[in-house]
Amino acid sequence: MKTLCGVLVGDMKDPNPETRGKVALVDIPFPAMGPQDVRIKVAYCAICGSDPHCVAGCFGQPKGSTEPIPLGHEISGVVVELGPEANHKGLKVGDRVAGNFLRFCGGCYYCQNGQQQFCVNAQQYNRPGYAPELIWHEDQVYKLPDSVSLKEGCLLEPMSIIVRMMDKAQMKVGMRVCVCGGGPIGLITCQLFKKRGAACLTLSEPNQERCAIARSIGVDYTVDPTKEDLFARGMEITEGHGYDVIVEVSGVPGAAQSVLPLAAKCGTVLFSAMFPNSYDLPFNLYEYCYNRQITVSGTYCTHFNFERTALMLPDMDFSAFTKPEQIFDIDDCEQAFAAHLSGKYPKIVIRCNRFDGE
Repeated sequence: MKTLCGVLVGDMKDPNPETRGKVALVDIPFPAMGPQDVRIKVAYCAICGSDPHCVAGCFGQPKGSTEPIPLGHEISGVVVELGPEANHKGLKVGDRVAGNFLRFCGGCYYCQNGQQQFCVNAQQYNRPGYAPELIWHEDQVYKLPDSVSLKEGCLLEPMSIIVRMMDKAQMKVGMRVCVCGGGPIGLITCQLFKKRGAACLTLSEPNQERCAIARSIGVDYTVDPTKEDLFARGMEITEGHGYDVIVEVSGVPGAAQSVLPLAAKCGTVLFSAMFPNSYDLPFNLYEYCYNRQITVSGTYCTHFNFERTALMLPDMDFSAFTKPEQIFDIDDCEQAFAAHLSGKYPKIVIRCNRFDGE
């Protein structure tokens, strides 16, 4: 089946076309259906910021390798076949669905310890989403609310990451929140935290178009860190207290270092972007752990919060991510990735099949 893959491992922004990371459609074998599996006709698969990192070899593929790397996990689609034992969730042929690209086995040490994001068998059902069809175990599949379009539904997976952030931050009404990075994760984070009662909600982002989107969805303050002193502005906004919750999703090392001083005493800082694995963050233990007792953590994948996340989808405004100029057919995948890498658009979505009304 034709599937979008990384076909040359390398930096997709490399100025040298000979070594630049590349994507293309490749025919790869389609797996057989298991008894509890669900076959999905894929409608949309959104480009995730991690996809170019995968092409760059961040998971161990050697630079220059031409071994295909199947890509795509932010999917939506329609159920076209159910295995004979896929009967535990009430799914039916014709259901509009999205889901979790990982399946947690439930039996390994981490699953038994409530740390499913580290499941040692999770990758067994990690099937590529940039394809006309895919097969997932029914545990991975969640029905979309009737009022949510398939274009919007493909954002269930990234939104589940943000719900996970909120859980880790133990978000309460009136907490002061700063989000650093105005990509799709940052903008959806702003929207969800605002709905949860965030105060002094601030977005640190140099792109003014992204800042305008943020203000339209309820962000109280936007700061361009290339032109303003983020620390001074943050202290002004919070009346010298700092932020109770800081979410760093830009993935820029310089930005990572700048957010720690913004944290309030006993605040929480979540680093939820994929930073270069060679980057070491300078960290003053006395200042942050003893004097201010902040909590520093991150997020990797998500637990079983997809049901809760799906219930929130109808209340979200995803219009900035699903404009016609941001939708590309799968045959135009190279142009789609070029548009993503340009930074011009807050989100790029690849259409794998056409459905009536979409």
